[in-house]
Amino acid sequence: MAEEENKLNHEAPEISDSKILNQDEIDSLMGTPGEDGEDGRLKTGVRAILNSSMVSYERLPMLDIVYDRLIRMMATSLRNFTQDNVEISLDSIESMRFGEYLDSLTLPTLLSVFKAEEWDNYGLISVDSSLVYSIVDVLLGGRRGTAAMRIEGRPYTTIELNLVRDMIELVLSDLSAAFDPITAVNFTYDRLETNPRFATISRLSNTVIVARLRIDMEDRGGRLDLMIPYATLEPVRDLLLQMFMGERYGRDTIWENHLIEELWNTDVEIKAILKETKVKLGEISKWEQGSFLPLEIAPTEDITMICGDVPLIKGSMGRKGHHVVIKVKDKAEKNG
Repeated sequence: MAEEENKLNHEAPEISDSKILNQDEIDSLMGTPGEDGEDGRLKTGVRAILNSSMVSYERLPMLDIVYDRLIRMMATSLRNFTQDNVEISLDSIESMRFGEYLDSLTLPTLLSVFKAEEWDNYGLISVDSSLVYSIVDVLLGGRRGTAAMRIEGRPYTTIELNLVRDMIELVLSDLSAAFDPITAVNFTYDRLETNPRFATISRLSNTVIVARLRIDMEDRGGRLDLMIPYATLEPVRDLLLQMFMGERYGRDTIWENHLIEELWNTDVEIKAILKETKVKLGEISKWEQGSFLPLEIAPTEDITMICGDVPLIKGSMGRKGHHVVIKVKDKAEKNG
């Protein structure tokens, strides 16, 4: 027995050292204590995946088209608003946590809370100080070719807040129009905040979509962020998942109007049903020329007019001169 045990122990495979994780590999996988994480751990390995703030926005492809439409409309409305040459570009569309977005804001900045009336939820527009001073400088007659003067360390004045509010209301109006081909929604201005803590419209861990816009007016300009939580877009999520090609979302108003006009010139065959009754096949086989089929219909009973198999209208039958006519009374009830 002792010889057999020694033989089995000799034949047992030895575990290779290359298959065992060392302490550095374990720390890299699970995360090691440090100063970067809020819970005392570095954001590495599995913990980095769990705490990741990046969420793919590709599941709502229609937003790209909405933002493209918004940029073109904003360029026109802001050009009329400032009476200056305005260029707008979309820097990026990102998905992140709401708390991560608030931490990324560079103060001082103006935060405008707006509400989507039909969706009963809120969104956020942030305007950095460069754009605030540029708008004020352009609207109050600042010189061309000189950068807007920035005065740090003081709160925004009432005139500056009112001018920025007018610009934000234009942006919200264009945003509502950009969503019109998808769904009717009205974005309304709610309030203006300078402290991010007072502009908390969602839980810090909720996912939001941030569209970063760059607005240039010759040598002046700044950045504007349009932040919409996923919860706000949830009522129209199915519509935003659709894939439309073209700027008109698959619609052509010229063709639609032409089709409507041509429909009025279309000839349609309509049949009048006096009465319907059930007859056995055996009785039909006995029919001969001159046989009578009693319908049991009264002269005042209504008849139904159909197009194909679709009931259209009902009325009463009469005679006018040498023609049999039908006086329309009401729409017919559709089957099923």
